[in-house]
Amino acid sequence: MPELTITTANFESEVLKSDLPVLVDFWATWCGPCKMTEPIVDELTEEQKGKMKVGKLDVDQHPEISQQYNVMSIPTFIVFKGGEPIGSLVGAQPKPEFDKLVQSAL
Repeated sequence: MPELTITTANFESEVLKSDLPVLVDFWATWCGPCKMTEPIVDELTEEQKGKMKVGKLDVDQHPEISQQYNVMSIPTFIVFKGGEPIGSLVGAQPKPEFDKLVQSAL
């Protein structure tokens, strides 16, 4: 599991003001496709250590951030660089799609 839990309280410091690109996984505990993508997110966390941060934001606990970035379905993955969203994936996707998303930020 990613070491970084993103919340409303730390979103600005961990995501918007991060020196590294950040992949944010918008998810919920009850979401089946979210559970399906967990191993890929865990893999990315290891592979990108030191180059990119990977964190999870629970949409049920922090709905204001989800609303701010128009997250309509989960899982949604948004990559932020320099405080701006630069790419996203919606739904369970294969690993190569995540790799493309990550490479776009590096």
